[in-house]
Amino acid sequence: MKIQPLIIGDLTARIPVMQGGMGVGISLSGLAGAVAASGGIGIISTAQIGYRDADFDKDPIGCNLKAVKTEMDKARQIAKGGIVGVNIMVATRQYEAYVRAAVEAGVDLIVSGAGLPVDLPKYTVGSGAKLVPIVSSLKSVQVIIKYWMKKYERLPDAVVIEGPLAGGHLGFSKEQAEHPEELHYDEEVKKILQYVEETEEAYCARIPVIMAGGIYTRKDMEHYLEMGISGVQMATRFVTTYECDADEAYKQCYINACKKDIVIVQSPVGMPGRAIRNSFMEKAKAGKIPHGQCHSCISTCNPADTPYCITDALVNAATGRIEDALLFCGANAWRAEKMEHVKDIMEEFGPED
Repeated sequence: MKIQPLIIGDLTARIPVMQGGMGVGISLSGLAGAVAASGGIGIISTAQIGYRDADFDKDPIGCNLKAVKTEMDKARQIAKGGIVGVNIMVATRQYEAYVRAAVEAGVDLIVSGAGLPVDLPKYTVGSGAKLVPIVSSLKSVQVIIKYWMKKYERLPDAVVIEGPLAGGHLGFSKEQAEHPEELHYDEEVKKILQYVEETEEAYCARIPVIMAGGIYTRKDMEHYLEMGISGVQMATRFVTTYECDADEAYKQCYINACKKDIVIVQSPVGMPGRAIRNSFMEKAKAGKIPHGQCHSCISTCNPADTPYCITDALVNAATGRIEDALLFCGANAWRAEKMEHVKDIMEEFGPED
């Protein structure tokens, strides 16, 4: 089939692929810049983005806010004029400060999920940043669009539908994530598409819909394009690239994983997530893992009760200490067989010459 560009307002991605944000430290300037330079949309995750700063333990939020601009500037140099944005979780403590830091850094777009970003327009007034909420149900997209229009007279510039095959924290119950086939999720996708189309007609607007969760090959993308989706968001496929910002040991976990190794876990911040089974999971099941001071990450985490520190576990993943790490991944991580270059992946998904 003919592959069309992904157009979000005045931004045009030659290849309709947006790279998903992966924290902590998995999608920073290296990966995002490479995807943008190759014709897609690169996304930096702001989740504990400043973890490498020497002052991170003392002032995590300050280090994170400073790193938003640092990583964006680096990505711009790599992107060569390509599109670069950020992913900011609504559940992030001091969410507003992160959004304002992203605007100040000059991001092209802000992708926001892990909660409903109902007040995102308030924090971006006067900026040119495109606003892209992540939804998992018809109800959630209805809430966002109706609220934004009523309070801010603003529509999303695009919408990401994140399905049950996605990696990391999920907008589904543990049972739903373990048996995604029972959801018949394509039907929900069709309902969301229909509602967005009705919104477009009502307001004479254009709101591209982007599908995320389980897209690993061009065939996966074409399935959704045939349904009327404008583009796809991929994350897992980009982990095993030379340009990915994670340590090589983390990437190798994907390559070594079998299908049975991909499991649903209960995150200490109260949400189910998808990850690769390892010895850390067994230790976490056996009892509470001691941790140091709070790193002010997710608003739903209670440091006194948490079985382990998710920041510590994800920093360990990014830095290659995999036996003490939570190895977040998408449902198709087991399909990784080798290291790749971002440009080669993008060519697979791009228009045929």
